[in-house]
Formats: sequence, structure tokens, C-alpha cells
Amino acid sequence: MTRNPDPSRYHLLLTLDGRPAQHGWWGSEATARRKLKTWVGDWGRPGARITLTDEETGTLLTEWPEVP
Repeated sequence: MTRNPDPSRYHLLLTLDGRPAQHGWWGSEATARRKLKTWVGDWGRPGARITLTDEETGTLLTEWPEVP
């Protein structure tokens, strides 16, 4: 039996100066990571933060800018 991916599993969140500005959800991690790159290109500037979270596990998968 093939399991359908949860269309809201991978969550991108863009915050600008600490305030939520945009959300996106995808069922594929690969798609969400491609979207993250697009968002960085469109929104990557001082005061912006973009996070990718696996909503099923609660794990932060990546963030931009990267925090050391």
C-alpha cells in the first residue's frame, strides 16, 4: 500500500523583522527546499528569516540566514 504524502508536512515560514509575512506548505521535502531557495532569492535581505520545518516531527530542517 502506497501512502500519500501529507500536503502540509513541510512548512516554510518567512518572517520580516520578527513578524510572520508568508507561509507555504508542501508534501515533498525536495519541493519545499526548492521553494526555500526561491524565497531567499525573492526575500533575502536584512531583517528576513526563512525556516523550513517538518510539521510531522516538529524538526527544524534548515533556516536562512544560517545561525552558527
